[in-house]
Amino acid sequence: MSGSDLRALFRSNDREVRAVDYFADRRDEWDSVAHSLSHLVHTVRADGFDVQDLEAPRSNVLTFYGVGGIGKSTLSRCVARHLSVGLPVEGHWPPLDEGIGPVIPARVDLSRDSGVDFESLVLAVRLAAAEIGQPMPTFDLALQRYWEHNHPGEPLDEYVRRRTRLSSLPGARNLSGQMQSALADVAQAVALPGTMGQVVGQGLRTVVRALRERHHRVRALAECSRFADLLEAAPDHDALSYYPHLLAWDLASLPAKHRATLVVLLDTFEDVGDRVHRDLERLVQRVVWLMPNVLFVITGRNRLQWDDARLEGQLDWAGPECWPQLVGGTTREPRQHTVGYLSAGDCETYLSQRLTRDGRPMMDDATRHLITANSHGLPLYLDLAAMRFLDLYRRSGNAPAVHDFNFDFPALVARTFRDLSPETRRVVRSVSLLDTFSVPLASAAAGFDHDAPAQNLVERPFVDHDPGAPWPYRLHALVRDAVREADSTSDDRWTSADWRRAAQRAFDALGREDKSHRARLVSALRQGLALAHQFALPLGWLEDAAFQYVDDFVWEPIEPPAELMNSGTPTPAQALAVTLSAIAQRQRRHRSSTAQQLRDVLQSGVLPPGLEELPRYFLAECERDLGNFQESLNGMQRVADLGGRLAATARRGLIHLARRIGNFPQAREAAFHLGAEGRQDRVLGDLWWPQGSIALACSAYAVGRDQALAAGQIGEAALSQACLAFAAAFQDRPRAAEQIARADELLAGVSIRWAETHNRIAGLVRDAGIARDLPERSEAVATEAVEAGLTSSIAYVRFAECLHAVVIGSSEALAQARQRLTEDCVNGVEFAYLAELTYLMADEEPPAGLPRGAWLDTTTQVRARWVGLVEDRRRESATARQGA
Repeated sequence: MSGSDLRALFRSNDREVRAVDYFADRRDEWDSVAHSLSHLVHTVRADGFDVQDLEAPRSNVLTFYGVGGIGKSTLSRCVARHLSVGLPVEGHWPPLDEGIGPVIPARVDLSRDSGVDFESLVLAVRLAAAEIGQPMPTFDLALQRYWEHNHPGEPLDEYVRRRTRLSSLPGARNLSGQMQSALADVAQAVALPGTMGQVVGQGLRTVVRALRERHHRVRALAECSRFADLLEAAPDHDALSYYPHLLAWDLASLPAKHRATLVVLLDTFEDVGDRVHRDLERLVQRVVWLMPNVLFVITGRNRLQWDDARLEGQLDWAGPECWPQLVGGTTREPRQHTVGYLSAGDCETYLSQRLTRDGRPMMDDATRHLITANSHGLPLYLDLAAMRFLDLYRRSGNAPAVHDFNFDFPALVARTFRDLSPETRRVVRSVSLLDTFSVPLASAAAGFDHDAPAQNLVERPFVDHDPGAPWPYRLHALVRDAVREADSTSDDRWTSADWRRAAQRAFDALGREDKSHRARLVSALRQGLALAHQFALPLGWLEDAAFQYVDDFVWEPIEPPAELMNSGTPTPAQALAVTLSAIAQRQRRHRSSTAQQLRDVLQSGVLPPGLEELPRYFLAECERDLGNFQESLNGMQRVADLGGRLAATARRGLIHLARRIGNFPQAREAAFHLGAEGRQDRVLGDLWWPQGSIALACSAYAVGRDQALAAGQIGEAALSQACLAFAAAFQDRPRAAEQIARADELLAGVSIRWAETHNRIAGLVRDAGIARDLPERSEAVATEAVEAGLTSSIAYVRFAECLHAVVIGSSEALAQARQRLTEDCVNGVEFAYLAELTYLMADEEPPAGLPRGAWLDTTTQVRARWVGLVEDRRRESATARQGA
C-alpha cells in the first residue's frame, strides 16, 4: 500500500520528486490472518460448537509481536484495510476464500496515549457489529441499562459522535437505530409501552421475570442462559466486561444469511500487558474469552503470556489448557508469531518505490543494496535512510554517493543527527531526556527563547506525534537510545556537566508547565522523578506535585521507570516514586503490601523533611484499614503534630479512629475544627448515621460532595457520594438506588477501592430485609473487603447482615450475623458500637460485657431511631411481597 508521504513531499522544491509511504508486502503475515479466519469460521460452523460454552479451550487469538519500529502498527492498519469491503491493499495480498463469508474488522489502538479505555473498546466492538445491519437484542438491552446508570442524560449516539476514534467507525451511523429497534421488540414482547428507553425499575423486573419463566414471546432471548443474570447484576464496569458474552450470542443467533465474522485488531498491546497487576489486561482477556466466534488479532512488542499458568489469579483464564494455540511450538493457526524483519526483496522494493523521480527510483542499485544490508530488515532504518537520502539530494541537487549510507542503525542515527543544525541537535539531546514533550517544552529544555529549532525537529520522521497526549511529541525509543550513544563520539558532544545542566533545564521546564490537568500532572511526575533520580537533582517542584497528586483520591498509577524503582542506593526521587506508586497501588492490592513499602521508605530516611509526612500518613491509614488501631493512632497523631500539609487530613483520621471506638462526642468536637480543607461535612455525616439520624447524615454528605465538585475534586466528590448512598440506603430505598447509581458514575473516573466497596455495601443495606439472596451477596462483598485488607468495610457488611436478620425477624439469622460481626470485626472497644446497634435496632438490651458507645444523644433516643428504621423497612418489605 502506498500514498503520498507529506513530510517528505514538503521538504523539497523539486516537483518531479515523488515521495510515498510504502508498505512492504508482509505476505506471510497476511497468510496467517487468512488461515486463522478460515480455521475460526470452520470451528464456529461445526456441529457441536456452542458460543455459551465457557469451559472449552479458546482458539480465536492471533498474535504478532516484535521490536519497536518493525512495522507492527502498519501491519495492523493494513490488515484492517484489506478486510474492509472495497478497500484492497495494493500489492500481492490475495482475497479471502469465498467460503469464509463476510468479514468486518474493528481496529483499536490500546496505547496509553490514545485515550482508549475499556468502555471505548467494548463500544468499538459493538460499532463493528452494527455494520451487519441487524439488532443485537441481548447486548443492547444490557448496554442500555449500563449506559443509563453510568451516563445519565447523555445519549449514546452523542457520546460516540464526540469521540473521533469511535465516530470514524462505519457502524456509528447505525448503532442508535439498531438499539432502538431491539429495545422496541423486547418492550413489545413483554407488553411494555414505548421503546423501553428506561430499562430500570419495574420494566427491567418484568423483562427478567419473562426471561426466567421462558415466556413464549421472549423464548428466543431466554435461550441465552446468562442473560437474566447479567440484567440483574449491578451495571458497573465489571458487569460491562461480561456483556460481550451477550454480543457473541447475538452474533451466533443471527440468521445464516445475515451472519458475518468480526475481526477485532488490538494494537500496541504492550501498554495493556505491562500495567500494574494487569487490571486492564484482565478485562480485555475476558472479552476475548467470552467471544469465541470472533477473531482477535493482537499486535505488540511482547509475546502474549496467557498460556502461562503462573498468571492464574491475575487473569481469569491462564495456562495451556485454556489457550493451547498460544503455546510455543504450535503450528496450527491462529497462534503467536514474531514479526520478522523485512526480507531483502521487500527492502529493495521499499527503497525503489519510496522515492522516485520521473517514475524511476532515485536510489541506484548499489545504494539500495548497501542500505538493505545494513538495515537487517528494520523498517525504521529504511525510513531514516530514505529521509537522509532526500535531505542530501535537496542540498546538492544530485543523488548522494553510496558511501553516505555505510552505517549500522546507531551510526545512521548519529549521521542523521550530525546532519541537523547545531541548534536542532541541542534540542534532540535535550528531549532525549524526556518521554514526551511539546515544542515550548523542548525549547525550554534546550535553553532557547525561540521555537524554530524545536519546530524543525518535530517535523522529522523519527518524532511521533499524538495530539491527544499531555505533551504531543516523542522521540522513537530506538532513536532516543542511539542519540545518547552517538553523543559519546560526536564532535560537539556534551560532557556529563552539559547533560546535567540540560536535565536541570528540562526538570525546571516541567515544573513550570500547567499541571491542573491530571494526565499532565501524572506525566510530569513520572518524567520529573526520573530526571531527579538519574541526575541527583533536588526534588523542588516535585514536592508540591506529589501533594497535589494525593489530594484528590484519583490514584492513576504513576508507573515510574523500572530503573528508578529498582536502583540499588535509594535516592530522594526513588523514595518519593516508591511512596507515590505504593499509595496508588493500594487500591489494587492488600493494604499490608503497601504498609510494608511505606515502612521501608521511612526507614531509608532519604526523603526531605517536608515529604516525610506523606508516607507516614498513608502508613497510618493502612494500619487503620488493617485493624492495627494503636499503630494508626500513633501515626496519625504524629502527622497532626507536625502541622504540615497533611495535618488536617491526619486530624480527620484521628476522628475516624475515635468513631471506631464509639467516642462520638469527642469526634464531633474535633470535627467542628476541620473546616472544608479537612472534609468537615463528610466527617459529620460519618458521625450522624450511627445515631440513626439519617437525614442529617445525607445532608452533610451532600454538602461535602457539592463542595468537592465545585472545587473540581472528583475523587473527594465520589467518596462523599458513596457515603451518601450508604446512609440513604437505611431509610429511603428509591432515593438510595439513585444515589448508588450516581456514586457508580463518579467512581467510574477514579480508583478508590474503599469507596467502590462501600457503594456495594450500600446496595446490601438498601436490600436488607427484602432481597432473599442478600446473605450470598454480602459474603461476596466481605470476601472482596478481606482481600483488600479493609476492616471497616468488613464491619459494615456484617452490620448489613444483622439489619437484614432483624427486619425479617429471624432470631437464628441474627445470632449468626452478630457472631460474625463480633468475631470478624469487634476488637475490644473497636467497632463495638456496631454490635451495640444490632441490639438497639432489635429493641433488645446489649449484653453486659459489650463495651458501650458514647452517643451524641441518649441511648434511648438512638434506640428509638433505629427501631423506627427497622419498622419502616418491615412495612416496605411487606408491601414489596404483596406487589410481587
